Amino acid sequence: MNIQQLLELTIEKNASDLHLSVGFIPTLRIHGQLMPIAGMHPVSPEEMDSVVVEMLTPQQKEVFQKELELDFSFQFTDRGRFRVNLYHQKGQLAAALRLIPLKIRGLEELGAPLILKKLPDLKQGFILIAGPTGHGKSTLLASFINQINQTRPVHIVTIEDPIEYVYPPGQALISQREMYNDTKSWAAALKYALREDPDVVLIGEMRDLETISSAMTIAETGHLVFATLHTNSAAQSVDRIIDVFQENQQPQIRLQLASTLETIISLRLVPTINPGRVLATEILFASPAVKNIIREGKTYMIDNLIQTSAELGMVSLESSLAELVKAGTISAEEALKYALHPELLGKLLK
Repeated sequence: MNIQQLLELTIEKNASDLHLSVGFIPTLRIHGQLMPIAGMHPVSPEEMDSVVVEMLTPQQKEVFQKELELDFSFQFTDRGRFRVNLYHQKGQLAAALRLIPLKIRGLEELGAPLILKKLPDLKQGFILIAGPTGHGKSTLLASFINQINQTRPVHIVTIEDPIEYVYPPGQALISQREMYNDTKSWAAALKYALREDPDVVLIGEMRDLETISSAMTIAETGHLVFATLHTNSAAQSVDRIIDVFQENQQPQIRLQLASTLETIISLRLVPTINPGRVLATEILFASPAVKNIIREGKTYMIDNLIQTSAELGMVSLESSLAELVKAGTISAEEALKYALHPELLGKLLK
């Protein structure tokens, strides 16, 4: 097994991921489907060991031996970057490698609603991108950050684990900080972020109370903050943020979130009728009604508000899916698999 050839093949096939696991044939994920690579034999323990030796620095090897798992990224010649999660299963090594294209695509290329194009022009506020793993959160974030990079002379600080997209020269000064290489912890990176004179802060993932609290504080102090969350919808995202705090803190957090939130965008990459995937979105803008709902803790009303606020640019996931079905891009059956409210989608498709 030659890792260089496997990485080349991943790029040539336009696969999103390469999976290597002892006892299994190397496998690509193409258009969302796992496909073992034809003509290859199952990976041996010795081959996995050689992959690790080839990819890791001495420092990374030390961390991996201690923690038994590791996130890192690396540049593969001039062809692309890969984000890697190295882990153990059944006492053997395994790796999941996510391809990160060198070219950062604009919103139109991604198929994102053009109303989102105004978000990078904001001077402050909290913009949250939600969705399952592998549905385009990092790619959309990179598109937003690069739009700012190309159009505004500002200082952008990113805190990532690991660094994924690398930005081309533009008008902005960009400081990309990688966990464990450039900082020892999320807590330290977030604590010192405000002392680095940022205009825009990207937090790769809000993982816990500390990162969520810091994200809102940075936004509250007059900065534009982008962050991601592994949730399925805007309503679920608001609940997740509030629920991570103790009950006696929640009223204050609702006020803080209501005052800072600008937008929650929830993403799904849906398989198309022709081989490929297309972006479906749910968009919540923080209108006065939304802010009031958050303050009063009535998040169960958010879904209905999105459905009735199209004039404000809000989009429900079901209406986004319905448009894709009517355009002949995806099938109704596929749309139903991704809908949060299948009965609503059914009505929209009639």
